[in-house]
Amino acid sequence: MTETTPAAPVLSVRDLDVTFRVDGGRSPDVHAVRGLSYDLMPGEVLAIVGESGSGKSVSSMALLGLLPRNTTVTGSALLGGEDLLAMAPGALSGVRGRRIAMIFQDPVGALDPVFTIGFQLREMLRRHLPHLTRAERRERAIELLRMVELPDPAERLKFYPHQLSGGQCQRVMIAMALACDPEVLVADEPTTALDVTVQQEVLDVLRRLRARTSAAIVLITHDMGVVADLADRVVVMRDGEAVESAPVQALFSAPQAAYTQTLLAAVPRIGAPERESAADARERPVLSVEDLVVEYRSQRGRPVRAVDGVTLHIQPGEMLGLVGESGSGKSTLGRCALGLAPLTSGTVDVVGVRLGAGSRAAERKARRRIGVVFQNPASSMNPRYTIGESIGEPLRVHAGLRGEALTQRVASLLDSVELPAAWATRYAHELSGGQRQRVAIARAIALDPELLIADEPTSALDVSVQATVLELFREIQQRLRFACLFVSHDLAVVDELADRVAVMHRGRIVELGGRSQVLLDPAHDYTRTLLDAAPVPDPAEQAARRERRLARVG
Repeated sequence: MTETTPAAPVLSVRDLDVTFRVDGGRSPDVHAVRGLSYDLMPGEVLAIVGESGSGKSVSSMALLGLLPRNTTVTGSALLGGEDLLAMAPGALSGVRGRRIAMIFQDPVGALDPVFTIGFQLREMLRRHLPHLTRAERRERAIELLRMVELPDPAERLKFYPHQLSGGQCQRVMIAMALACDPEVLVADEPTTALDVTVQQEVLDVLRRLRARTSAAIVLITHDMGVVADLADRVVVMRDGEAVESAPVQALFSAPQAAYTQTLLAAVPRIGAPERESAADARERPVLSVEDLVVEYRSQRGRPVRAVDGVTLHIQPGEMLGLVGESGSGKSTLGRCALGLAPLTSGTVDVVGVRLGAGSRAAERKARRRIGVVFQNPASSMNPRYTIGESIGEPLRVHAGLRGEALTQRVASLLDSVELPAAWATRYAHELSGGQRQRVAIARAIALDPELLIADEPTSALDVSVQATVLELFREIQQRLRFACLFVSHDLAVVDELADRVAVMHRGRIVELGGRSQVLLDPAHDYTRTLLDAAPVPDPAEQAARRERRLARVG
């Protein structure tokens, strides 16, 4: 009987260390990665997971030589016997994109907005496969777009990035990464901020590509549902070190490291226990929307109905979760509640004031009773302001607070979101993502709002940070008893917080009801589609769900 020779790793990383020299050497060096080792087998998906700052993205950027000049990288990374870390920049440039390629987190930002998709694909081919003729490059570009299942690939070559959705841009990035049939794909948060249905499509594309090609994948993510859906093995990182490495089934069923156990426990799951609502149906709704229609004109002058006949009400103390895909009308509805979008027909009443029908003074007064928490807290704050100034701005403008009274109120607000009062002198860039989101919440509640609109406030946060922010958000909402419109594409997060759930699809509310009824026993096919598309942090259950879904489609 002939023994089968074990396959050799396509990529072998040993004792990888990454150190950043800070402030020209005047400050202590930052040791971002410490002694990381792993093997990547042909056709394998290896997930590297951990919180922001754990070193997972830095470790993969080091392999491709994409770190800044103030970085020192030691160790080895053998790709087919060649050490990537020992290569000269010119040699590594020839390997990068051809033998090892990267799929970036933000596809829209990674694509050049002034060139068509076709030009960028052909340029990639011209750079690495110069022997191809112009006609061959075009045919290869069409083949790549067909491979990632982008409809009408020949026509899409003429499109610019802004003419494609986020999921379509991510497919283009995958096509560019596959252009030269690389041995290794590095996917850095490839589904972050995508809707669950679009995320499912991207994961399905990656899975089918793995079956069709021999490329191995290094998957960098903080989404444990994505790990359960796609990965074969998992490396868990914390503070630059690997704290656990195991096959995906073993890691989820019996995690060994305490940090891994904490990480998995923080993942929200649909099916949260029943809780008492603070809403009072006897009181006047804080937000009342009746038969709302919002239409825009497309670039070709055609009317586009973003919101189509929506009716909903939010009572004092109630949290309404609003879910749906990008383009469903969720954010437009939120802007209407803020008086920032024109109404084609219907009515919007906020704290008893009908927007667009009363005096401007009355509308301005109503807006003072509304707080807003945006998806990206860093971009919603003035980078030149300290966080104390950012929190204090609505108090200065609307409440006229100055001096010691303002300082004390800011300190009280920081304390309410569990941040030290002394941090009032810090700037947003000095805080982590979770800390910045706490500052955003403090600013939103500064004027004791009756209505708070939260637009995807946790989508970019790590699971453990997200869990802390959600707990804080729930506690503040119950204490202050404001009404809340919570917009999200994460159904498990909505299940953690909401009293009722509204599902939007193509501008309409297709389902509206209690949290348990909508998320555990949905009545509408679209709601069931959303629930089926959301990956769960359980490899066995996720595989079974995928088989059922594909059987229905097939």
